[in-house]
Amino acid sequence: MKQITSPSELMETVNAFRISRLVLSAFELRIFDKLSGKRATSRDVAVSLGINVRATDRLMNALTGTGLLVREKEGFANSVFSEKFLVSTSPSFMSGLDHSVALWKTWSTLTDAVKTGSCVSEPARPGINERGNEWLEFFIAAMHARGVAQGKELASMLDLSATHMTLDVGGGSGAFTFAFIEKNPAIRGVILDLPNVVPITRKYIDKAGLADKVTTMEGDYHCDYFGSGFQLVLMSAIIHINNPGENTLLIARGAEALEKGGQLVIMDHVMNEQRTEPFAGALFALNMLVGTKHGDTYTELELRGWMEDAGLTDIRLITAASGMQVMVGAKS
Repeated sequence: MKQITSPSELMETVNAFRISRLVLSAFELRIFDKLSGKRATSRDVAVSLGINVRATDRLMNALTGTGLLVREKEGFANSVFSEKFLVSTSPSFMSGLDHSVALWKTWSTLTDAVKTGSCVSEPARPGINERGNEWLEFFIAAMHARGVAQGKELASMLDLSATHMTLDVGGGSGAFTFAFIEKNPAIRGVILDLPNVVPITRKYIDKAGLADKVTTMEGDYHCDYFGSGFQLVLMSAIIHINNPGENTLLIARGAEALEKGGQLVIMDHVMNEQRTEPFAGALFALNMLVGTKHGDTYTELELRGWMEDAGLTDIRLITAASGMQVMVGAKS
């Protein structure tokens, strides 16, 4: 993050929300879909979407300043970038931006959340199983887009040579399990997630052609049995949803599912003791404040303590070149 050292830099940072909202609104309205493979006037786009003509024109004019749209006499067209990444039928479509639209709404409540110390949007925000299939699809798509690259990086950081059964707790799309299998085809994976998520998970498994190697398990990681006999248990981006007591029990349950010599892998923001670094983790703590009842980001010492309490040894923090942070502990 660039340090703010002048009034002009402060104003540039403060006003950056305008560009973000411009792009997200165009994405939410599917403006780019309406221009896919053709040119059209702002009136044509507005009429086809059933929205205000003048306002659509102003929105599309502003989008040309970002380079996402190109305007010529014949009308507007997508840029090469927009056609590839912002059209919903494109294989490279950035579907995760729908999740960013949802985040915008919760982050708008930050002031009140800081005043009260807890989430104030949509009273305590409903759980994942209560937010509807459309929200779930967007959320899992966003996590998958990130998880594909992170999964490959994580697999490269771990010794998977003696691993033949893995459990991904709250595994969503299964991106990390797919990466483990790509590195070691002998691996068979189990993905544990909530009942409304698992049908989405199965779609990703089928799309990856891994139905013979990956199975799903419906359950709530707070209370359901994980099974046993795993050489690797992964907890990716879930501890930040929980309070310390919940994480103590969760990590103990994960350790219990491991065979002797197996490894528990926690991938998440790992904060310094002042909770100021990494900056992405400090921001994410606020994301948890506005969006969850008691989520947070945690320090290395906190994670280490929970892992030691679960009987894990050889605990270490690994930071990848990308900044991704991973805590690994072994079951002795």
